[in-house]
Amino acid sequence: MTDRFAHTAGSLSSPATHAFAITPTDGTDLPETTRAIYVGAGGALALRMQSGALVTLAGVPQGTLLPLRADRILATGTTASSLVGLV
Repeated sequence: MTDRFAHTAGSLSSPATHAFAITPTDGTDLPETTRAIYVGAGGALALRMQSGALVTLAGVPQGTLLPLRADRILATGTTASSLVGLV
């Protein structure tokens, strides 16, 4: 999996340079590790952080931008949709 920021010090104030649609799946990693995730339609978001930690964020509002380094968005437990990964 490619991580464009593996060797640079990115910050939350730096703009994203790439985006991709996210389809939640329990068995496939994202094409790139995210810097942030945009949630177009609110709900729960189950994900695996870059560290390997599994977490479910409940009640994420529509239109939220989450500054998360995630490498997988899980189908099980995710009810949010219209997800976009930003890198």
